[in-house]
Amino acid sequence: MKKSLIVMVVSLLLVGSVSAQHIRGGGHYYAPRTRVIVSGGFYPYYGLGLGGFYPYGLYPPNYAYSRPSKMTMQIEDIKNDYADKIWSVKHDKSLPRKERKAKVHELKAERDDEINDLKRNYYKH
Repeated sequence: MKKSLIVMVVSLLLVGSVSAQHIRGGGHYYAPRTRVIVSGGFYPYYGLGLGGFYPYGLYPPNYAYSRPSKMTMQIEDIKNDYADKIWSVKHDKSLPRKERKAKVHELKAERDDEINDLKRNYYKH
């Protein structure tokens, strides 16, 4: 009798501890969404749509996805270049902390100036 009671208590504790490991609190799960763009405006039909005639909602496939403009792509290139420069300055331990912060501040100002110049002069060409 005593042994069966001990076995039941141990098994309940074991089940409780295993199920407690699956509880997630405070964290967020990021599920990346991928979009497939098919040239020519042909999109395969996968089941029922959310509304309208088209399978992906109310708008036809040609209007559902748009390509970013040349200016937007150039801005993203500038941001990526400066992000790499800022990362390398932040992780350069040969500079004192004050100089690193000043250099990062300077690079961010240069990035913003370059983006503003691009926006200002984009339509002048």
